[in-house]
Amino acid sequence: MKYFSLFISIILISFNCISQSKKKSDINAIRSMCGCYEVSFNFAETFNYSNDSIYTPSKNYSTGALEWAQIVKDEKDEISIQHILIAGSSENPYVIKHWRQDWIYQNTDFYIYRDNNTWNYLQKNKNDVKGQWTQKVFQVDDSPRYEGSGTWVHVDGRSFWASTANAPLPRREITKRQDYNVTLRRNHHEVFDWGWNHDQDNDKIIRELGKEDIILAQEKGLNIYKKVENSRCIDAQNFWIENKAMWKMVRNQWDLVFAKQKDLSLKSKVDNKRLYQYLFALEPNSKFSQIESIITSFIL
Repeated sequence: MKYFSLFISIILISFNCISQSKKKSDINAIRSMCGCYEVSFNFAETFNYSNDSIYTPSKNYSTGALEWAQIVKDEKDEISIQHILIAGSSENPYVIKHWRQDWIYQNTDFYIYRDNNTWNYLQKNKNDVKGQWTQKVFQVDDSPRYEGSGTWVHVDGRSFWASTANAPLPRREITKRQDYNVTLRRNHHEVFDWGWNHDQDNDKIIRELGKEDIILAQEKGLNIYKKVENSRCIDAQNFWIENKAMWKMVRNQWDLVFAKQKDLSLKSKVDNKRLYQYLFALEPNSKFSQIESIITSFIL
């Protein structure tokens, strides 16, 4: 019995060391997604299943930008990366706060997109997310967008992560398409020595309460992040230095909303303005009470 207990102890210690080494590789992969990137965004509708004889598929979409990815939180089990877009010409650039991705280790609290600007709160069993990382993606105003959980895989010199998540329509479609209301995203992130890819295979879904989902069409997406010199993103870095305190208060207010662990529905507009329009208009020295009032006004 003595030797058996010793054997079990050695096995547990070895397993813990392997687990910690794996987690370190996960963290390194996530952190490597930061920096300055030339980004190309590419989408093409591949199949459609509409019964409408005059159905018109989305046109192929391809565009590019310069983007800065900045760590805003780096703790033991959570890494938050803010993306900042640099648009316009090199002679006259302008900076736009873009999306944010939070990576949380063995997360059990989820806001799952349902439809029509509504997210359902879901608490998973800790055994169901063991060893996994949740990627929570947020919109430009730091409201929720989509989130999914998966395991980082490091094999044959590759590091990648994949998950499936319900999401609202992308901005490139939301003003053009009203024939579907949910995107089922199959996300694959893979890091390389030159940058990283965000590969997607998406379903365009018609979702109605009490009915089975209908797949209207499918699309392929590939966003390529090619790393360039950080100096090319200096405008974005300066923007964040000036505005990071204000946006931290925005994140703090959203954290208070998420901490209620209740389903969440948001208005699309208040007084004919979208949430990001209110927040983008704030000064860097704005008060928390202003931010709280604005965000609260959008919650149903």
